[in-house]
Amino acid sequence: MAAKRILIETKSVELAAFLKWAQAVGTGGQAKTLIQSGRVKVNGQVELRRGRTLVPGDRVEVGGRVLEVVGA
Repeated sequence: MAAKRILIETKSVELAAFLKWAQAVGTGGQAKTLIQSGRVKVNGQVELRRGRTLVPGDRVEVGGRVLEVVGA
């Protein structure tokens, strides 16, 4: 599955903020629920921490989509 590249303007970003930035969710509350339900993977592993730090090169799988973190 081809990944959609999502540009971040910082060196890192927290998972919940990234999901909002990538428009995978509409609110922080939705991000929290999605992550805590085990429906988000980071680099192929289920991630339950919404504060997980993402850096360029990380791949996030959510809702059948793959999002790749890309640095500026």
